[in-house]
Amino acid sequence: MEYTAENFDIAVIGAGHAGIEAGLAAARLGCKTVVFTVNLDWVGNMPCNPSIGGTSKGHLVREIDALGGEMGIAADKNTLQSRMLNLGKGPAVHSLRAQIDRRAYSDYMKGVMEKTENLYLRQAEIVDIKPDAGEWILKTRLEALHRVKAVILATGTFLAGKVYIGDVCYESGPDGMFPAVQLAEALKKLGLPTRRFKTGTPPRVNRRSVDTQALEPQYGDENIVHFSFDNSIEVRNSEPCYVTYTGAETKKVILENLHRSPLYSGRIDGVGPRYCPSIEDKIVRFSEKERHQIFVEPCGAKTDEMYLQGLSSSLPEDVQLKIVHSIPGLEKAEFLRTAYAIEYDCVNPLALRQTLEFKEFPGLYGAGQFNGSSGYEEAAAQGLVAGMNAALKILGKEPLILDRTTSYIGTLIDDLVTKGCTDPYRMMTSRSEYRLILRQDNADIRLTEFGYKAGLISEERHRRFLDKLELIAKERERVEGLSIPKTEALDAVLVSRETSPMEKGVKMIELLRRPQIDYAALAPFDKARPDLPREIFEQVEIDIKYEGYIKRQQQQINEMHRLEVKRIPENINYSEITGLRLEAIEKLEKIMPETVGQASRISGVSPADISVLLIFLERSGI
Repeated sequence: MEYTAENFDIAVIGAGHAGIEAGLAAARLGCKTVVFTVNLDWVGNMPCNPSIGGTSKGHLVREIDALGGEMGIAADKNTLQSRMLNLGKGPAVHSLRAQIDRRAYSDYMKGVMEKTENLYLRQAEIVDIKPDAGEWILKTRLEALHRVKAVILATGTFLAGKVYIGDVCYESGPDGMFPAVQLAEALKKLGLPTRRFKTGTPPRVNRRSVDTQALEPQYGDENIVHFSFDNSIEVRNSEPCYVTYTGAETKKVILENLHRSPLYSGRIDGVGPRYCPSIEDKIVRFSEKERHQIFVEPCGAKTDEMYLQGLSSSLPEDVQLKIVHSIPGLEKAEFLRTAYAIEYDCVNPLALRQTLEFKEFPGLYGAGQFNGSSGYEEAAAQGLVAGMNAALKILGKEPLILDRTTSYIGTLIDDLVTKGCTDPYRMMTSRSEYRLILRQDNADIRLTEFGYKAGLISEERHRRFLDKLELIAKERERVEGLSIPKTEALDAVLVSRETSPMEKGVKMIELLRRPQIDYAALAPFDKARPDLPREIFEQVEIDIKYEGYIKRQQQQINEMHRLEVKRIPENINYSEITGLRLEAIEKLEKIMPETVGQASRISGVSPADISVLLIFLERSGI
């Protein structure tokens, strides 16, 4: 029998990475917030892989931290191994990645949520959701009714989840948890534009059965960089990872059993991730490759479970065993978990505003894999934005809208709500037109003011941030006024890194602008260098070395802002605008962009259409 239960300002459905950030942000901004999860023991679970960050994903985590989110702190406090990727390339693509203790991470996040004021964590399955008089009514499986002002859907892969392993198929959430079947039906009945996506996981094996002597060890960085800009957290490298490779026997086993894969037999309807294919998909799509890299990684400090990154599969269990045993170092590997593919419902993100609120359903927000993305980091970023905007709307404040020029988070959301996605969306550095400016090292410089203005950054942290900016400015000024006489010692540095001789009395600023010369190499000749944190020197060096490129990109950003700030009225009738092509009218009416900048990125809308739109807005006095 239904009964009226406690009411809240905001309800978050799901306590994965999106739900955590959404719940924490909303509660920290002062809204009475409840987070529902089907199992409290799996808050912040990592069903796919035990790591955070990676190429471009590390940028997202640092941006989350800069805005006042929790993921960066949680990662730092539960790191097993930390590495900065792509150090052989320019700073724009440097990306931090950490191997995480997955159970410790989950426990940490659960503890943070339990201790956060205004936040109520509840183990309950939501089975129905209905709008009512400008609010929402949620119904649990135990027939409790909760009235809320806003709802954030962060369902991950639970929504009508179905697991595939060879010929075996059954309804399930990740890691054997209950799927959200009734909620999926309720959302369809509500009228949300849902579709089916899929993702997969690799097998997990027992460490005692792995011949680590036959594997290539991979150690963490000596100079550890934190995800969080709070450098007081102690981060240590305590566990090595390992690398091995598939070979001819692996390929043979897969090709002989390809007909047993639900991916190729047509049993799976959902669309899988393009940039993270299963091992059988890699063998077929990249048939010319003789081998594929496999990472053998620890899942935690208190478990012998090891994760086989690169072996995602939906093949039958017996075939998976043959595949793993064909790989050097894994010939006797004992399975702890079998790999599986999981299919689930998600929404077409074109139905969302840039605030992540549904256009047709005020007070309803989407975040994470529910929005068609993949990855913990993409999910957490969206959860943070959705949670902040739901709270800001209830509090009567301006929303947080991050555009492409500010962040990877802005790029991620803009891509989803403007272009949509036909397969699980994954962030990559190549998706940003402004990646030289949107680096992981300056995320706080770009975004801390946004977090402070919204209310997630404390006064104390903001003061430390302003102190950092002052140190950077002073060091930049000092370096630009510094000259270093040519000496034999300096000659030795230059000869090893330069092909042409340098003139006597060269200024340090000129040296730093040459990519071959770094700040560290010049340290012995800079006797007056102050004792500052490494991140200060890093910012000064990058600013000087890439000054010309940064200025050029900043000019592009300034031009883009002209379009981004130009709002389009919600009641605009595109069919009445003379000069717009029919295709442009159709696309604009479907997506209903909020700014001219967003309109310019819609497929099928040409530069000529944008010119017509701008003239119309100007003549209308907008």
